[in-house]
Amino acid sequence: MGPVSSVTPVPSWFRFDEESVVGAARRYAVEVAQALQLSERKVADLAIVVTELGTNLIKHATEGVLLVRPVREVDNAGLEVVSVDAGPGIADLTRFHRDGHTTAGSLGIGLGAVARLADRYDVYSTPGRGTVLIAQMWQQQKDPPSAWAEGLTRPMTGEHVTGDGYAIRREGNRSQVLVCDGLGHGPLAAAATQAALHIFGSAPMENPAALVNRLHRGLSHTRGAALLVAQIDPDEALIRVCGLGNIAGTILNGHERRGVVSMPGIAGHGKATIREFEYPCTPHSLLVAHSDGVSDKWSLDGYPGLESRSPLLIAATVLRDAGVRRDDACVLAARTHP
Repeated sequence: MGPVSSVTPVPSWFRFDEESVVGAARRYAVEVAQALQLSERKVADLAIVVTELGTNLIKHATEGVLLVRPVREVDNAGLEVVSVDAGPGIADLTRFHRDGHTTAGSLGIGLGAVARLADRYDVYSTPGRGTVLIAQMWQQQKDPPSAWAEGLTRPMTGEHVTGDGYAIRREGNRSQVLVCDGLGHGPLAAAATQAALHIFGSAPMENPAALVNRLHRGLSHTRGAALLVAQIDPDEALIRVCGLGNIAGTILNGHERRGVVSMPGIAGHGKATIREFEYPCTPHSLLVAHSDGVSDKWSLDGYPGLESRSPLLIAATVLRDAGVRRDDACVLAARTHP
């Protein structure tokens, strides 16, 4: 079996600061779902899900946003909706999943029906901190495989494109991730990152230092980027990391937290000292990497059970609570044992 890889899909974020955004998000989701050739029934179900989630964000959430983006597997495609808020949170999710339970002003279908309509559904909520919810619709009626690594990007306020990105791939029992931050922001930063994602996706599965050297040479025609490549080798119980510039990486083993080293420099410009570092890991370790659009002061302490949940729930929570609006932001979470 050859490499399995994915690159950052183009995300569309909707900020729910007025009721008209609900309709805009629903129309966009329906257009993308139709372009992906989802069935009429799934498109209709998706419209209900987006409307319900958007209405709840307007009525009850604080700083509510919704991400709509395509998702792909080797032989399947779908649409993903990620709802994020910093509202009061939900103390009893079981009660909210009961049929007929709803919140004032919503459609009345409740989270239970959202969970049933979606092919994939996941939610994490902390009282006083907010809720993150994931819903996916897929072309084919089958359970999509659980993801071992997932990420999110968000453009800085006022921009429509992001200069940050990530890529994920696996070959055999080895897996690799890339997190990249194009210098500055806007279209030129986005072009640098897209070039990095293309180089990474088409390169052989070589060690991180060789990949960073390849990226450094290949980005010379762009404005350059900060980037970090990590390779997870579960058979050797090691994470191999090589980075240039201000991309932060943290390995979590329960309550133990260890930062990884990224060397100074800009990939694509000037001379660079490229060094690879090795870190021990366990089958239960978690790698979190992010651009400097996310503060490195984040912690999963105070989020009971989050570390064992899906990588996307983790990435979205870190982005919500540690992301800054004055820069593009990217967070990726990866498990060491897919």
